[in-house]
Amino acid sequence: MKPPVTVALVGNPNAGSTSLFNALTGAQSAVANYQRVTTSLNVREITHGGVPLRIVDVPGIFSTSSQSPEEKVGCDYIHGEEPDIIVNVLDAGHLDRSLFLTTQLIETGLPRITVLNMMDEVRRAGIRIDTALLASALGSPVVETCALKKEGIDALLDAVAAMASATPAAAPLRLHYDSHLEAAIERVQQHLSKLHPQELSPVRSRWLAIKMLEGDDEVLRHESNHVELVEEIKAEQTALAHEHDEDTAGLLASARFAFANGLLREARQQEGDPTAGFKLTRILDDFFLNRTLGLPLLLGILWVMFETTFSLGAIPTDWIKALVQIATDLVDKTLPEGMFHDLVVNGVMAGVGGTIVFLPNIVILFFFMAILSGTGYLARASFLMDRVMHHFGLHGTTLIPMVAGFGCNVPAVMATRVITNKRARLIAMLIAPFMNCSARLPVFILFAGAFFADIAGTVVFAMYMLSLVAAMVSAVLLNRIIPGSGGDAFVMELPPYRLPTLHSVLHHMWDSAQGFVAKVTGVILVGSIVIWFLQEFPRDITYSQDFETVIAEQTTLPDSPEKETALKTLKSAQAQEKLEKSYLGRSAIAVTPLFQPLGFSWRDSAAIMTGFVAKEVVVATYAVIYAQEKGSDQLTETLRGAMPPATAIAFMIFTLLYAPCLSTIAIIGKEAQSWRWAGFSVVYSLSFAWLLALAASRIGGTFL
Repeated sequence: MKPPVTVALVGNPNAGSTSLFNALTGAQSAVANYQRVTTSLNVREITHGGVPLRIVDVPGIFSTSSQSPEEKVGCDYIHGEEPDIIVNVLDAGHLDRSLFLTTQLIETGLPRITVLNMMDEVRRAGIRIDTALLASALGSPVVETCALKKEGIDALLDAVAAMASATPAAAPLRLHYDSHLEAAIERVQQHLSKLHPQELSPVRSRWLAIKMLEGDDEVLRHESNHVELVEEIKAEQTALAHEHDEDTAGLLASARFAFANGLLREARQQEGDPTAGFKLTRILDDFFLNRTLGLPLLLGILWVMFETTFSLGAIPTDWIKALVQIATDLVDKTLPEGMFHDLVVNGVMAGVGGTIVFLPNIVILFFFMAILSGTGYLARASFLMDRVMHHFGLHGTTLIPMVAGFGCNVPAVMATRVITNKRARLIAMLIAPFMNCSARLPVFILFAGAFFADIAGTVVFAMYMLSLVAAMVSAVLLNRIIPGSGGDAFVMELPPYRLPTLHSVLHHMWDSAQGFVAKVTGVILVGSIVIWFLQEFPRDITYSQDFETVIAEQTTLPDSPEKETALKTLKSAQAQEKLEKSYLGRSAIAVTPLFQPLGFSWRDSAAIMTGFVAKEVVVATYAVIYAQEKGSDQLTETLRGAMPPATAIAFMIFTLLYAPCLSTIAIIGKEAQSWRWAGFSVVYSLSFAWLLALAASRIGGTFL
């Protein structure tokens, strides 16, 4: 069987390569209307026209010279892997900028297909592009697409399959530079050919020569052992700078932009008012980015989002609660009494059922997130927050991984690759776990509904705002602890406002629902079973009194309210002692002194311990523990009687801030390239959470 043809989707950030990847492969990778959504390679294999294709979505890059970590991923792939075909994805509405990368891809000599994406916006703006002229000038087929609407996808696949089956061109397109530059390139190219005889094709050696003269760190590092070559590069760069009063990188960039501008003058025509397409964006930006109203509007939008998440989600949540209760009652009556019955009813049904009820809230929250990201408002939020975040030693770019943390802290840590400064990126990695991920949302909805039902949405909103404040305060502290220089200046492209498609919004919601259900049927199911076994064993418990005998004696007494109360008290005391002497109870009681100043009981300590694995398990732990006590079917009612409101606030704050889950700890160690920083993250977050929760319990106890 023929090996698949590797096709790399390469383009600027926010050019739509991930949307195109999804349309080509049927994948469901995250897309949004702001840059740096893709931070690692996405790979999927398909077959079209009998040709096996391996489609690779490369993180967005502005040039083939590595800069930020996520650009390095893309550049290293192009440099090292040399895909069979490059599909150069261009934002058709911003060709002036997009074609700069195209000129560099031409220099690689690799077979290319040029994709003009978002052509629907170009047509609305009255722009006409001569694709035939563009194809001739770029030396590649040109395909018009609108990835979100899946327009032009078949034509692109046909072009890829045709190129994969065709014989490579004998002489790929070559950009021509100033005579001095061409002479320098030729000399370096000859030197490279001598150093690597029979290894480099003329196209490859020319491309390497250009990259070295340009000062590409990665390419120069590969040749650093050839001292004479490095010295020659420096001499050529000095001579060119002396002759042109500009460094080599600037000369190459100027030539590339000149090529792009000259090509666009011939291939692109504007019909009608050229500013018409930007008027709406300007009007909306005048409103949303207003220096006075911008931040209050942002906070207002977020408050509405969380208030609606709670209030609107309450209706389907009640439906799911009723279904869970019906299913539990049915299983309770169907299964015979015994250990398996208790495992299913008090373990699986309690843990999974107690968590799945929050599915509507998760879906509604991600509906709003899809709208905000799809319209381009999240990019504006970064811009708005830039001035505020500078006071905390951060800049607006950091808001992108912080917002990603509202979904999950793992991609939030990975999204710090948008930050080029290593120290600033490390700080962003360490504060990313403070963001209120969706795994914590069920905990806050449970506690807010139990203790603050009238203002539950506002309480959940406050938790999200507290996560931002905690992250910024931590940034100030970490800036004092971690040595090094400050972050780079904040430069971010503001994309045009776009109306999200119904498909993209529904996909975003479906993807979040699927992820949550997967956790419920995976981590939470296993966690519920483990928790049940830990609280059920050992069986040979020595009780403080002979409960069975006393209960039997009470049963023989005549029926009366006093008898019922006494039996209920005895059974509750027996269940309490059984839990406390179980493996779960013993381990939780052992660490409870650490949490006693915060007002937490051993049950709260048990929930905190299980939350180290995944924060969703916190709710499952409470559900399983309290399912053992008769008369505690309603978890919210049981919690309300188990702790005062001040302790509930302290517990929510502690859950918000204490140690990241195991997956997040692992990704911090990987991204920081040091397990020392992963360990520091655990210790720091635990200490920070403990102190803040202590303050909340003390202050809250005074007023509540």
